[in-house]
Amino acid sequence: MSSVAIILTLCGYLALLFVVARRAARKGDNATFFTGGRTTPRLVASIAMVGAAMSGVTYISVPGTVLTDGFSYLQTTLGFFVGYVIISTVLIPLYYRLGVVSLYEYLDSRFGGVAHRTGAWLFFVAKIASASLRAYVVCVVLQALLFDGYNIPFAVNAALMMLLVWLYTRHGGVRSVVWTEMMKTLLMVGSIVACIVFVIGDMNLDVGGAVAAVADSHLSDIFFFDNPLDSRYFWKQFVAGIFLVVAMTGLDQDMMQTMLSCRSRRDAQRGMMSSIVLQSVVILLFLMLGALFYLYLAGRGISATGGAMPLTDASGSVVVARGDDLFGYVATECGLPMVVGILFLLGLIASTYTSAGSALTALTTSFTLDIMGGKSLAEERLSTLRHRIHTLIAVAMTLIIICFELFSSSGVIKLIFTVAGYTYGPILGLFAFGLCTRRLPLRYAPPIVAVVVPVVCYIVSAHSEAWLGGYTFSYEIIVLNAALCFTSLLLFSKRK
Repeated sequence: MSSVAIILTLCGYLALLFVVARRAARKGDNATFFTGGRTTPRLVASIAMVGAAMSGVTYISVPGTVLTDGFSYLQTTLGFFVGYVIISTVLIPLYYRLGVVSLYEYLDSRFGGVAHRTGAWLFFVAKIASASLRAYVVCVVLQALLFDGYNIPFAVNAALMMLLVWLYTRHGGVRSVVWTEMMKTLLMVGSIVACIVFVIGDMNLDVGGAVAAVADSHLSDIFFFDNPLDSRYFWKQFVAGIFLVVAMTGLDQDMMQTMLSCRSRRDAQRGMMSSIVLQSVVILLFLMLGALFYLYLAGRGISATGGAMPLTDASGSVVVARGDDLFGYVATECGLPMVVGILFLLGLIASTYTSAGSALTALTTSFTLDIMGGKSLAEERLSTLRHRIHTLIAVAMTLIIICFELFSSSGVIKLIFTVAGYTYGPILGLFAFGLCTRRLPLRYAPPIVAVVVPVVCYIVSAHSEAWLGGYTFSYEIIVLNAALCFTSLLLFSKRK
């Protein structure tokens, strides 16, 4: 792709983003920023929730996992369904009954201020790290496609991106995020479908032929029941999917702020269940696209030795080093029409900018209300505090993105879910303890447990093969983390 096409695509999307955000932010105040004024229509929330669950990491990483993992991600998606039922029937009624703005206000009402701030800090650390990692992915792609050609440093790339995110979320907050997330969903799904159409056209296949080609290959394997030690084993991924979605969606301010902006509890519940159906379809499209990419490259003499990365050509030269590079390579380097590259870039930018904006808004909300106690402030002082925190978090995310440039990681989607197992596990344990018992933890037990338990889980995971007869932990590490957190709180607690 030419740099002119990239710049025009980027500018066109940003113009659309700011128009939508500006219209949504009209007459914005603190209530608009934190809750969207609780006026979001159910259908808009449902579609926006799909976008909220999909980031640039999903866009880049999921198609690349197909080579080694097949369609096994659908096993985790089945667990998501159960998790969404739990969120809809247990957590959403709780949040609406308490009238919370930040989810972690529940911990204050149940356990007190120390547990409240512990939950808020856990979320802050988990979200700022994962959101920065997601933003880093698109910065890397833009650096290779555009900024390197003009000798612009990566730090400038990262700072420019976060500046734009800061600008479009500064006034509208949640209301801007909801409408831009809906726009992102439509753009992302449209780009995926269009890319599939162009690829199967270049392979001289129709839709039926493409589905048959994928179904006949090992790339479409979904269920893995044979080996419990395999990270793809069905019950490991299914159970992990339940816990991951409850923790990373139901207990995540970033994800739930969309549904908490609905007019009523019933609208939020219906929107949540509609969203998981739509998400499953989108995930299937991502996996289908990944399988088609590998088949397309195999037809051009580019394949993997031993069924694992990297992909090499007939001369043995490495063409695609990591699964995360697959989409970008096929879209921009394989002679497909330039529109495929533009669609790839458009979907990637859309999925990442809005994800970063949503995370920045959620982090600002939680830090302002939970950690700084902003709910007790007058409206004018609250606005001043909110603007300052919003700016400082944007700067912090920029610095973290730059730090990620010092490292490289393959399969970022796996890394995010693995990190989530350690950071969201204690949050899940805290909420479970509050909902399932009538006991109160000792005052300083929550912060101590929140630090010690993830360290113990990391040690167990690192030595599990030797200690547990070859067993290796995958996403289900969050189950162990939450269970140990729950048990520890039970041991160091008293009757209410």
